[in-house]
Amino acid sequence: MALRATAVVDAAPEIDSLEGLALPRQRGDLIDQVEAERVLLDAYRSGRIHHAWILGGPKGIGKATLAFRFARFVLAHPDPTSAEVRGARDLSVDPASPVARRIAGGSHMDLLHLRRPWDEKAKRFKTELPVDEIRRTVGFFGSTAGEGGWRIAIVDSADDLNANAANALLKILEEPPPRSLFLVIAHSPGRLLPTIRSRCRRLDLDALAPHRIAEALGDLGIEGDPATFAAAADLADGSLRRAILLVQNDGVRLWRSLEKIVAALPELDVRAAHAFADLVTARGADDAFDIAVDFLFEQAGRRAREVLASRGNAAAARFAEAHDEIGRIVARSEALNLDRKAAILAAIRTLAEAARN
Repeated sequence: MALRATAVVDAAPEIDSLEGLALPRQRGDLIDQVEAERVLLDAYRSGRIHHAWILGGPKGIGKATLAFRFARFVLAHPDPTSAEVRGARDLSVDPASPVARRIAGGSHMDLLHLRRPWDEKAKRFKTELPVDEIRRTVGFFGSTAGEGGWRIAIVDSADDLNANAANALLKILEEPPPRSLFLVIAHSPGRLLPTIRSRCRRLDLDALAPHRIAEALGDLGIEGDPATFAAAADLADGSLRRAILLVQNDGVRLWRSLEKIVAALPELDVRAAHAFADLVTARGADDAFDIAVDFLFEQAGRRAREVLASRGNAAAARFAEAHDEIGRIVARSEALNLDRKAAILAAIRTLAEAARN
């Protein structure tokens, strides 16, 4: 099992990487997605595999790891009728094999990984997966497979596609080249264009159980104690990635701080709100900021559910609108590179206003 990151060919940072841990293309194992793996394996060896798959589910449950695991298996065994495929019990491939090594290094010529690009001038990842990235598929699928087998494109993730990119993806899905596979990662599959969904087979992965997340944190060598692991696993909503970020960024304490602020609403503890905002917007605290935004969304959703039973639809609707307004505040802040502390405070005030009415 690959646990530590190895050297990669790209000079730019890797999007969604976690310091010191293997990227999805470098991981040899997959946690608890046995059924999804079986579906892909059975479909492949049937000889009639659908050309495009949506791998759905919350971020951090193993979708990208499964996509690369499947791509590695197909590229290592290009004949679905071979004895190796017929006798396979899962999608594992020897990590020392040439195919596995090239994929781990990001250099396999028959595998195209499409993701939000790095903006060298701004020193940050672009906020969208642009159409130019999707258009790379034209040359990729227009050429002969480098090793005479399949060509595979992983879209990571479809949630990041802008309108033009989504339409470009749709076009190539409508006219798939022979011996091609599209593995479309989607954190919210229901938000994709209906026309994209209709041209793909959807495979949803399961959220991970808290006890499995806590175990994995220890197996990965994350620094922390069992109590912190258990608390982070409970807050992670089935996502190992989220649990890692919670542990590495003192996320359990952040959650408890925000819970205390929200519990007092509609009265707003301004000092506590500023202290929370300072903590999650400090220099280098990008992960903490993302965690705080997730927490704010969750608090809005939780309050909507709580008041629905006691105060009715109108009160619940106010928190639902607060949830959407928080999304607009954060999106504006990120798109225009505005002050993040102001965005966090505005989001907290939005919750306070919803509680006041």
